[in-house]
Amino acid sequence: MLSAEEAKRILDTAELVYSADVVADTVRRMAADITAALADRYPLVLSVMGGAVVFTGQLLPLLRFPLDFDYVHASRYHDNTSGGQIEWKVVPRENIRGRVVLVLDDILDEGVTLAAIRERIMENGATAFYSAVLADKDIGHSKPISADFVGVTLPNRYVFGFGMDVHGAWRNLPAIYAMKD
Repeated sequence: MLSAEEAKRILDTAELVYSADVVADTVRRMAADITAALADRYPLVLSVMGGAVVFTGQLLPLLRFPLDFDYVHASRYHDNTSGGQIEWKVVPRENIRGRVVLVLDDILDEGVTLAAIRERIMENGATAFYSAVLADKDIGHSKPISADFVGVTLPNRYVFGFGMDVHGAWRNLPAIYAMKD
């Protein structure tokens, strides 16, 4: 865990990638796109904890259709800056058999976590799987999954803010920043 001083130093030296206004506009655009695609599907919406909590909290009130809501918690990062093995902290609890499922996540980095979530959901009998990510990181090669709804594209740098953290800090920022190289 970072000290408050270390966290402040990271933010002070970080580069702003997307301002709070751009992020808010992006969430509104995504809500309109998701509403257009899923308004008549009555989906089960699953938020991926903990990174997607800010994105989910901003997006849900803008969706103009009935939905059921729950969450999953699968992580490869554990407050680190690189991914490891997937750890399932909370598996989908809602009965997803026969359901259309929309998964909300903060970032599509390497795609391993979201691909594992999709596999688990489809194995449990969902009729359709959709995913929405606030950010898709351009990592320079293909990923095992693509999101159906993407907010912004990020450079291949370590980013934080709007749900994404740096060593556990700064999920609460309304904008997206990149750590200084």
